[in-house]
Amino acid sequence: MSELVKLLNDLGRDAPLAEAYAKDPDPVLANYGLSDAEIKAMKSCELDQIRKISGLDELHMTNSTIKSY
Repeated sequence: MSELVKLLNDLGRDAPLAEAYAKDPDPVLANYGLSDAEIKAMKSCELDQIRKISGLDELHMTNSTIKSY
């Protein structure tokens, strides 16, 4: 699993991580060792770009996030 996919999964499962990311994404992104292109995609908030660079573009997804609490 790529680090970007791991981050996406973790953001969906870990409410404190998601809150930290929402407040300041830079430290969270740095902890995952993402490439510059992956960081740019995440900061763009463009779902299609994130799906493409993560390799998840073949999956059928919706433009929504489920937060865990």
